[in-house]
Amino acid sequence: MNEPETIHTILEQAKTIAVVGLSNTPGRPSFQVSRYMQQHGYRIVPVNPAIPEALGEKSYKDLESALAGAGKIDLVNVFRASEFVPEIVEEAIRLHLPALWLQEGVCDETAARRAESNGIQVVMDRCIYREHAGLEPHSRAGSSCPV
Repeated sequence: MNEPETIHTILEQAKTIAVVGLSNTPGRPSFQVSRYMQQHGYRIVPVNPAIPEALGEKSYKDLESALAGAGKIDLVNVFRASEFVPEIVEEAIRLHLPALWLQEGVCDETAARRAESNGIQVVMDRCIYREHAGLEPHSRAGSSCPV
């Protein structure tokens, strides 16, 4: 978990990112980070039952319906409180999703280990924006999240 090789592999191989907890409010971190990822070529699939859409994409109530709608999910990016992680991990395991990214401040060591033991690559307590920006040759290495 959190090995530089794992982070690099996930960011290089992922094309479609399901964002659990994505808000459609432009000032929210989930919106800003997801918009950045979308602007860098990733397809964003919102997972939030409280909104109809975000970033021009239909929002889904859960990962299962997001997978059915998107056809493929390469990465689950979680912007939910840590208490919701075990439930998200169980759904990711059931759906055989390949990778899970728990945003900065989102931590559940037990759930993360369970995901890993079921073949899911895991990054925990890291900002996907910051990690991606650090890989970009033209970016400011070490830049902070856009919020």
